[in-house]
Parts: sequence; structure tokens; C-alpha cells
Amino acid sequence: MGFLSKLFYSYRRMAKAVKLFFIISGPGLIVMMADNDAGGITTYAATGARYGYGLIWFLLLLLPVAYYVQEMTVRLGAVTKRGHAEAIFEAFGSFWGWFSLLDLILVDWLTLITEFIGMTAALGIFGVPPYITVIVVTIIMGAMVIQGRYWTWEKIAFLFCALNLIYIPCAFMVHPSVSDVLAQGIRPHFPGGFNNEMFFFLMANIGTTIAPWMVFFQQSAVVDKGMQEKDIPWGRLDTLVGSVFTVIVAIFCVIVTGTVLRGMNIDSAAQASLVLMGTNKYVGTFIAIGLFDAGFLGAICISLASSWAFGEVFGWAHSLNHKIKEAPWFYACYFLMLISAGIVVLIPGAPLVLITLFVQVVAVTLLPAALVFLILLLNDEESMGKFKNTLFMNIVDLFIVLVIIVLSTLYGISALFPNMFK
Repeated sequence: MGFLSKLFYSYRRMAKAVKLFFIISGPGLIVMMADNDAGGITTYAATGARYGYGLIWFLLLLLPVAYYVQEMTVRLGAVTKRGHAEAIFEAFGSFWGWFSLLDLILVDWLTLITEFIGMTAALGIFGVPPYITVIVVTIIMGAMVIQGRYWTWEKIAFLFCALNLIYIPCAFMVHPSVSDVLAQGIRPHFPGGFNNEMFFFLMANIGTTIAPWMVFFQQSAVVDKGMQEKDIPWGRLDTLVGSVFTVIVAIFCVIVTGTVLRGMNIDSAAQASLVLMGTNKYVGTFIAIGLFDAGFLGAICISLASSWAFGEVFGWAHSLNHKIKEAPWFYACYFLMLISAGIVVLIPGAPLVLITLFVQVVAVTLLPAALVFLILLLNDEESMGKFKNTLFMNIVDLFIVLVIIVLSTLYGISALFPNMFK
């Protein structure tokens, strides 16, 4: 009986812990899964087609990078009860505040365009006209936010997060060689050499794994959800689980295209889907569905990140727990971002594929500034108290910033002097 009692109470403690995790989780899982957005899936598909399994090791390195960056937003949001934009304005003044906000809005808007590009391309495979996709998607995303409850929005977002995992069964359906994946993917090397093209792909993969909008989104989501200091350990676990899933999905996407399309000139996930339909109808269809889901998930998060930031800076009501009449400017900003980005996609002859890949590079180029602000805020003992960065955290975070700056600089040099790294 004693053993059974201990087993029963252990089960109850575990069940309680799991239940508590699902109550508190959300911002980390959603932001990390939304990280595998339309631009991200296109980047992974192009990476697999160009280099096969050769850069899987690099994606694995991005897991701790993504976690350490986003974990800081959990502590900052739970302790200060402020979104990232508001925190920057208060700590560094209006000049740097506006610099950070305009930086965010530019990257968010460009990235939001790529989400619509992905969604219209995905549904276009099934014969849906782009303008229908833009209109219907905007209506659905509007309906998600105007109901006036953060928790409802989060539950709906979780459904799209689950659909983001569709690339995992896709990889098994193309029957990759496990030994080849391990042999070619785990060993650090640069297939084809360390050249300008390699710089572009490395930066694109970094830019789609950690981006400025993610910092703003997760911190604001932590505040809107009402997380407290006691919830920080659960928020960290939420972020860690999300980081693991986002890298797993990225790797499986690379495995799909690296197995079937290696050596082909693939510019987008939509193109990959069409080619795959010729060899395996179901895999191609799943890729298209996953691309639409990725774009939708990214769009609902990116548009909110901008709206939250504007609300914080201008002092507007800026919570999903407010109805439209209680926070009109917050929702106006949200719909303005969506509609303007959707219109760009409908412009005839717009270079949509180039925009998608270019945005990832722009994001990683502007990322160091956002990370520096984040690190400085986390070292403010007066506001963070016992939750400020430790020495080890600062070393890791500064190393991440340094690597990104070095890669950005090398890419710029290689673009100006293309023969230097051949």
C-alpha cells in the first residue's frame, strides 16, 4: 500500500505540473513555432535543395541561440510588466526608443509581406486566387483578435502551432537514409566552400530563427498574459520546448528537400511543393498546407508585435483583453499592417521570391541592435533585481551578438568583393 500511495501521489504531482505548464505556456511555444513562418520554410526548403543535409549541424547550433535570446524576454516581461518598446523608451530615452520602434516596424512590415507571399503561393497551388487568400485570411485574423480575450487567441494559435509539425511526417514519407543524414548533417562543414552564397544562406537561416519581432512579441505576450515572477521557470520551459520544436521542424524540412530535390534550383517552398507533387502527391500537398500554416502563424504574431509596440509607446490601450471600442488605435494599427502588406503581394510583377529571401538577411542585419538593448535592460539591477543576467548569461549573449555582427560584416564584404571568398 505504501508503494502504491507514493506512486499515486507522484502521479498527481506530475499531472499537476503538466497542467500548470499548459496553463502558463503559450508565449514561448507560439513565438518559436511562428518562427518557422513562410520565409523560414522557404529558407529551409532552399537550403536543403542547395546543400542537402550539409547545414543541419548549423540549425542545431541555433537551438541554444534562440533559447538564450527569447528567455531574456520572459524575465524582462514578468518582472517589469512592460513590453519591449516601452522598456526601451523608459531606459534609453526617446531617440533610441524611436530608433528601435522604427527598426521593428520596418522589419515587421517586410516580414508580414513574406507571410502573405507564402500563403497566397500555397493556396495558389490549389487554384485559389491571391486576392481571395488575402481577403479571407485578413477576415480570419481579424476575427481572432476582436473577440476580446487573450486566452481565446492563444488557444486558436496553438492549433496552428500543431499544424506546423506537418513537416515531420513529410520527412518520413520520402524515406531518407538515416546514415546519410547523420554523416552529412552532424559534422560541421561548409558544402561548396565558404563563399558569398554560403554567407547568404547562413544569414538567412539565422534571420529566420531569431528576429527582432520575436523579442517584441514574446515580451508583450508575457505581459498581456499576466505572467508573474513566480511563473518565470515555467516561461523558460515554455521557451525551451518551443526552441526544440522550431529546430526540429526546420531540420525535417531540410531533410525533405535535401532528399528529393538536392541539386535543384529551388527558390521557394511553393516551388518545392509543386515539384514534390510530381513524385509524391501527398508530400507535395502537405508541404503546401504547411507553408500556408507557417505564413498564417507568422502573420498573426508579427502584426500583434507591431500593434503592441505602438500601444506601449503612445500609451494606447493595447491588450487583446480589450474590445475594439476600448482599444481602437491598437486594432487600427493591427489591421493597417495586415491590409497594407496584403496589398503589396497583389501588385503585378512584384519580385516576391527575392523579397522573401532578402527580408531574412535584413532581419539578421538589424538584429544586433535589438539584442544589445535587450542585454542592457537585463543588466539593470534596479529594475530586474535577482532576475538580472548572470555573468555566464552575459558571456553567452554577447558571444551571440558578436557572431551575428561578424557574419553580417563578412557578408557585406563578400557582396562588395565577390571574388574574395571564392
